[in-house]
Amino acid sequence: MACKPIDSESWFIMALFPFFSRKPEPPPAPIAVPAVKTPAPPHPLDAVTGGVFSASNTAKRLECVNQWLASNPEPALLQQVFKALSASDKGAAKPIRQRMNDIRQSNQQEEAGQDWAVKAEKILAATTFHIADGMAWLRDAAKAGAPLSKEPLADLRSRIADQIKSLEELQHKTMVQKEAAVLLAQRIDVLSTKPWQQAAEAAPGLAQDVNKWSSNAAELISAPLWSSVEPRHTNAIESSRVQLTQVFEAFSAALEQAKLAAQDPKAPLPQVQVWADELRALHGLQAPVDTTVAAVTLSAEQQAKVNAAVKALEATVKQGQSKQSSQAAAALREMLKELGGSVDTELERRINRALIDAGDLQGWQRWGANQVREELIARAELLVPAGEGQAPASGKALQTQVRELHEQWRQVDRSSPPNAHLWKRFDEAISKAREIIDVWLKKVKSEAQAHKSERQTLIDEVRAYASTLTEPVDLKALQRQLQQFSNRWRSAGHVNDKVFGQLQAQWKEAYELAGAPLDNARKQSADLRRSLIEEAKELGARAQLDVRAIKALQQRWQAEAQSVPLDRKLEQKLWDAFRQPLDQAFQRKDAQRSQADAVASVHDQAVLNASQALEEAIAGGHAQTIRDAMDALQAAIRSTPETAAAAPAPATPAADSAAQANADNNAGAELPQADTTAQSSEASTADAEQVSAEAAPAPAPAAPKAVIAVRGDDRPGAQGAQKPATREGNPRDTRRNSPRDSRDGRDERRNGFEARSPRERDGRPAAAPRLGDRAFRAQRNALENAQTALRKLSAQAHGEAVTQLLDAWKERSADKLPEPSQVSKRVSTAQWNSWKNTISQSATNNAKASEAVLRLEMAAEVPTPADHLSERRALQLQLLTQRNAASPAETWTTDLQAVLATGADEATSKRLQSALKVLLKR
Repeated sequence: MACKPIDSESWFIMALFPFFSRKPEPPPAPIAVPAVKTPAPPHPLDAVTGGVFSASNTAKRLECVNQWLASNPEPALLQQVFKALSASDKGAAKPIRQRMNDIRQSNQQEEAGQDWAVKAEKILAATTFHIADGMAWLRDAAKAGAPLSKEPLADLRSRIADQIKSLEELQHKTMVQKEAAVLLAQRIDVLSTKPWQQAAEAAPGLAQDVNKWSSNAAELISAPLWSSVEPRHTNAIESSRVQLTQVFEAFSAALEQAKLAAQDPKAPLPQVQVWADELRALHGLQAPVDTTVAAVTLSAEQQAKVNAAVKALEATVKQGQSKQSSQAAAALREMLKELGGSVDTELERRINRALIDAGDLQGWQRWGANQVREELIARAELLVPAGEGQAPASGKALQTQVRELHEQWRQVDRSSPPNAHLWKRFDEAISKAREIIDVWLKKVKSEAQAHKSERQTLIDEVRAYASTLTEPVDLKALQRQLQQFSNRWRSAGHVNDKVFGQLQAQWKEAYELAGAPLDNARKQSADLRRSLIEEAKELGARAQLDVRAIKALQQRWQAEAQSVPLDRKLEQKLWDAFRQPLDQAFQRKDAQRSQADAVASVHDQAVLNASQALEEAIAGGHAQTIRDAMDALQAAIRSTPETAAAAPAPATPAADSAAQANADNNAGAELPQADTTAQSSEASTADAEQVSAEAAPAPAPAAPKAVIAVRGDDRPGAQGAQKPATREGNPRDTRRNSPRDSRDGRDERRNGFEARSPRERDGRPAAAPRLGDRAFRAQRNALENAQTALRKLSAQAHGEAVTQLLDAWKERSADKLPEPSQVSKRVSTAQWNSWKNTISQSATNNAKASEAVLRLEMAAEVPTPADHLSERRALQLQLLTQRNAASPAETWTTDLQAVLATGADEATSKRLQSALKVLLKR
């Protein structure tokens, strides 16, 4: 490497500074070659999972996990992958854990399903199927969370439900057959009381019904589930069959015997007493002598018992109680069997009538119950609209209606025997509504899940917000954020009570954590405000109010209220407690001022008396009296204190002294003072000095103070403030008092002239003092009322004058014409005389009278009736073409004279009156 040559200057520097000697540059450092990293070996499970462990980020890893889970891997492999992946990425391992939980839950449900399947098979395989066992299996399986929607439990559940339904229908049919047997027996009993010819006519139909009943009963007995029917139903069918068979056979035998006896008189008569009597009468035979011993007549006590039972049966029949009437009829029959005697004819008739009515009531009760069932079926069918354009009711309303219909159906079944056919129709209609309800319930369930997730997300958000709070905390921003959280929590959707209770506890915990800084600040602020309240009480209790301290205290309160927001109710309560002592202190001060100003001055009293006199004049309603009272009030207002003092005073000495004191105060008020409201203490001191000066023998007169400012009366309606006599700092006033003005004795004359006020130099009286508040308001109200009354009287007089003018025109009587002064100030004597002459003459037909009325309306600017609008518009257009012609406002007196020359009518009078009200008032 070649060295750089060294010049002379460099040699010189190196000689002077040897430490600057040139050294050879060091060799460059060798460049470090980065070591090549060997790639890490792949994870053993990476190939099995499709690259889950070799993915670069969480999103790709999660995508690989979902693709691998779609291949349905084995549970053992899932456990290995989850254990290895959860150590590095828990988010990607979450779907694997969910799949494992699903598999575990599925296995548990399969085990539980096998256990419940064994129990169901045992119930179905039993020789006797019990409804209680089947319903208990359905309830317990659903409560235990068994997979009833999966096989084999789904099939077993449907089989058990079908068995329960079939057995209930079979038992219901059994009850119906029992009631049908009773009705057939009653029918045979009723036919035995009819003539035998009617019984013979009804016998074929009766035999057909009995045979049909027997076939139905045989079908019930041959049903597969007949062995599972309760014994009470089987015994009832058997006893009904035996009883009906015996009754029908006896009825058929008696009927055949009656037919033979009707053909052959020598044939034996039937056992039915009615038929036997009828056949004897047919053949002309006498009734056989009854050789049997007569039944023993019941005693009075026994007949009373029978009578009470009959009354009970009649009462139940009258009330329409079918079930109670059947029980009462059975009790009556049982009592008659036990007594075994005979009763009187009237009581027997009542017994037979009551038993027949009870039987009819049972039949009508069944018919009425069936009518109610038909109505319920119609309502159930209307729950689901048949047309496509009709929308069904909401899920909640539909569910409520279905429950109400079920409850009403159960009430009908309690009061009357069930009807299987109608129940089947009702159940089919309700099943269609249940399909809509099931869809709605699924929707509600999904919405509830979404609402639960929303609330849980909100709780997590509040917790995250609480963790981000740092000192210092913006309390207002924190309050707004908490309010937003609360509004979102309240507006979140509905969840069930159990879930809401769990979420509510978590919400309260998170909300209290986020609102802890605000709660602590509120507690400290409340304590501080209570201390400010104590200070306010101390300031309010002082005899002399310290306004500056009160303002400072209020500013401290406002600063604290703006920095820390409290609950609205608590803040208002503390503010009321803070303001109360201060308000009481200011009220006490106002009361003291009011007491000081309670005694009115002589001038104020004179104004008050004049105001009262003006009010009395207004009540009298005479215009001249009101004007005189107004002048008197104005004079009282402009009067000076000396003039007011010269008025008659009250006779009592106390009133004299009070009036003299007020006059002195008013006289002192004439002297100019600077800011009297702000220097009340100085004014009181000056008054005290003045009183002591008056008590002194002969003090020297004090020099008047220089005027700085005079307070003006800025109240509405007050007179303008008077200018002060002199001004402080005026160079002319200073020059007048200089020694140059004292030569030739002219200073005394000048000083005497300057000492007088401007009003005294001009010969005017001194200005009236300022009125008190009470006197000022009284005179202002009195003057306003007087002006209003004068306006009303003027309008009334004007209206009367217009009415008199129209009456004089209608009657053509010049004597009734009002005076010119009453009509209007604008009407001259010549015009009034011309109107009078016109009215005194007879009416003429003037063609221009209608045009004159229109000109009067145009001059008064009043509306014209609709019938004459076209004429008015034409006249207006005509006037526009006549530039130099006089306007209607200038010729209205002449137009009025033209109208007065014509005859009066109702329409023209109304139009003329409306125009004259305006024209004569101007």
